Amino acid sequence: MSDLAIAVGIVAFIFIVMPVIGVVVFIIGKSFMKLSRFIPLSVDQAIEDMEKLPKKSSTFIPLSVTQVIEDMEKEKPIRNNIPIAVKVLKGGSDKIIKEQFIAEVSTMGRTHHFNLVRLYGFCFESSLIALVYEYMVNGSLDNHLFKSNKGAIIGFQKLLEIAVGTANGISYLHEQCPQRIVHYDIKPGNILLDSSFSAKVSDFGLAKLCNRDSSHITMTGGRGTPGYVAPELWMPFPVTHKCDVYSFGMLLFEIIGRRRNVDVTVSNSQEWFPIWAWNKYEKKQLNEFMIVCGIEEKDEEVITRMLMVAFCCVQYRPENRPMMSTVVKMLEGAIVVPEPLNPFTHMFSAVTEPTENLARIAWNGGGSEWSSSEVHTTSTVVNGTPLMTRYEITVVTD
Repeated sequence: MSDLAIAVGIVAFIFIVMPVIGVVVFIIGKSFMKLSRFIPLSVDQAIEDMEKLPKKSSTFIPLSVTQVIEDMEKEKPIRNNIPIAVKVLKGGSDKIIKEQFIAEVSTMGRTHHFNLVRLYGFCFESSLIALVYEYMVNGSLDNHLFKSNKGAIIGFQKLLEIAVGTANGISYLHEQCPQRIVHYDIKPGNILLDSSFSAKVSDFGLAKLCNRDSSHITMTGGRGTPGYVAPELWMPFPVTHKCDVYSFGMLLFEIIGRRRNVDVTVSNSQEWFPIWAWNKYEKKQLNEFMIVCGIEEKDEEVITRMLMVAFCCVQYRPENRPMMSTVVKMLEGAIVVPEPLNPFTHMFSAVTEPTENLARIAWNGGGSEWSSSEVHTTSTVVNGTPLMTRYEITVVTD
């Protein structure tokens, strides 16, 4: 954990002189330094110390950007040229921000896997709560699937690799961590892509640690993003790690179709892509399915396998969904995908109604709290000072 808290000073000081309302991401192209006056803490110790802090406390001395950079140069030369992204948590109540921060640090600080975004450090003080991540040059998957014609640029073989990488990351959280980690918010916006378009699962603000021998997880309110959330999260059913499997299945449908499961750009659209896909699969009309989705004939085998896996993942009953390690093997073709059952038989009303609407109705009717890390915004780049230009420091506001 020696890398934890590496960039806290830089993060805090840059933010103080350039306050921006909303979620802020700093991208530092020339890396960061471990300053001798900042002592790296273990995750457990950091969380324990944070909870002891009085509300008005400050753990860092405010400095200007110029002072920070001068201090960096006096300490050590910039090393490794590692770009980083800094996520500043703003826009909610203090309690929610603190809960999101502790969720991310307590989960990501305990993990290390190729398909998970790496947490380099963090800052927690009265004026700033921020997380320092590795920077993903190709952004989030949703930007490539849903915006303009970017989705067509990524071939289906690469999309399969992205799906496998995402499944590998979730499998690690569920089955390989000392304590199982349930993410609760698997969706395209939380899958980041590096320079090789390798998938990295990110945003653990809703994640929760649980013991492996626990049969279910205690919930205090709804979590996740409507449209990806499993049925048991908005009904009085026990909740397990299989809710992430369901969300991955919904993500897989969007990878296959290179479109959102509900086309929000069409007025009064009630066509739900997963049910439409099931109808085509059940009627053996995959050729028509592929034509509509713009899929070439050479990709038929891959798409059929991905569709079958998606149907297995979104089964209504959690116990009928596969483990994520099995999902990885099925996607890779290492094991045969079993013939899926119809996952939508429980939708007894108009079968074309999106389940995300049903989810909203269920939560609103029950008076429960819905939590989501979803941010529907457009990024803009803020011009910086000559010093920022020199050190390739860019501020991106969401």
